[in-house]
Amino acid sequence: MRLQSPWTPRLAVGGLAHEKLVAALAEDIAEGILPAGVRLPAHRELAYQLGLGLGTVTKAYAVLERRGLVQSVRGRGMFVATLAARPASLIDLSINVPPQMLSDRLLAAALGQIARQLGADAFGAYAPAAGRSEHRAAMARWLRGQGLDLPAEQVFICHGAQHALWVALGAACPPGGEILTEVVTYPGAIQIARQLGRSLLGLAIDAEGLSPAALEAALARPAGGARRVLYVTPTLHNPTTATMGAGRRQDIVRLCRAHDVTIVEDDVYAALGASGLPPLAALAPERTLHVAGLSKTLSPGLRIGSLGVPAAWAAPALAWLQASTTMASLIAGLIMEQWLADGTVASVAASIRTEARRRVVLAETLLPEGSLRAAGGFHVWLPMPLVAAERLARQAAAAGVLVMAPDAPLTDPLGGAGGIRLSLGGPPIEVLKQGLRTVAACLDGAGAAGRAV
Repeated sequence: MRLQSPWTPRLAVGGLAHEKLVAALAEDIAEGILPAGVRLPAHRELAYQLGLGLGTVTKAYAVLERRGLVQSVRGRGMFVATLAARPASLIDLSINVPPQMLSDRLLAAALGQIARQLGADAFGAYAPAAGRSEHRAAMARWLRGQGLDLPAEQVFICHGAQHALWVALGAACPPGGEILTEVVTYPGAIQIARQLGRSLLGLAIDAEGLSPAALEAALARPAGGARRVLYVTPTLHNPTTATMGAGRRQDIVRLCRAHDVTIVEDDVYAALGASGLPPLAALAPERTLHVAGLSKTLSPGLRIGSLGVPAAWAAPALAWLQASTTMASLIAGLIMEQWLADGTVASVAASIRTEARRRVVLAETLLPEGSLRAAGGFHVWLPMPLVAAERLARQAAAAGVLVMAPDAPLTDPLGGAGGIRLSLGGPPIEVLKQGLRTVAACLDGAGAAGRAV
């Protein structure tokens, strides 16, 4: 006689019927409600309990099995699969990676499928620097789902979003130019600006990110013939988590148009943010270079970034791309194409959003009230003076918890303001709890005065 499943059937909110079932099971597996080895309800039984068609349950189980979350045992049924744990001696909250929602079985299946369709001749030939046409078309379709409608010819495949950002800033900001950005910004952009030898001007921010008033004041200064470029992250800003509302986005675009400023938009967190907010590239397609990728919505191991460019910028951007790589990765492109087509990207991204929210709630629960800012994604921001942030980072490191260097995101390390970014996606959940409790103890030791902005 078959064992009965301990799972209480339910559906998540939003999406098609099979997507709601996938999300509910993925959530309960991630939270440990359904541990490895537990039997799931039989197809017909689950269909009856939830009032679904048998085909809907079959489709949901197929998605979960493809992702490696469950496995079918002939003659016995469907069981929760085992996900490999990631051991670590230190608790690392310094690297902003998504929660691990891929599995060994999913990766092995994808590589096996690619091996069957990739011949030696194709593997041994150079592909275009901007990627194969079919891979650019697949990425263009994905971007369309994020609110950006670009022809495939204006979408370049890069080796991750960091590579796309390097190409964008290099092409948009010539020698002698100036990059305007948030006063607290993505450390990778600061590194690129320094390597390119471009000057960097940090502008004031508020709860919605870049301040239009600060941008307007900066653009009112004489440029002295220097080309100005705005680098900005409108959705789930790294590190502050701020997201611009629709009105704020319109204000930024209006100012850039009025002063003929090129925009480099960092949109890597768009799939994790609030829906319905248009990318700046959709509001100002003639002047915005759009950077995106799959590392934050799928896995950092898939080094696929995209650079969407206005038609007038295609040639200079391609020149910078060709100077930095001879070809886009064929294998990464094939994995991307396959996972976009079979729904793996959408399914995994939905699970990452759910798990990220659970981790943010955990941080809000364990850290002192009022100490953090969070708005989705899988990192939180603890604003505080730079001196206090450096002290907290040292205390946390001494207690076995690593955080991002407090001066890394500062365009002006002498400015005084700063904070601590805590990246919540990497550690297993129990390890994350331990890390957050350690940070909370350090914060309590510092006192409320040390946390004030």
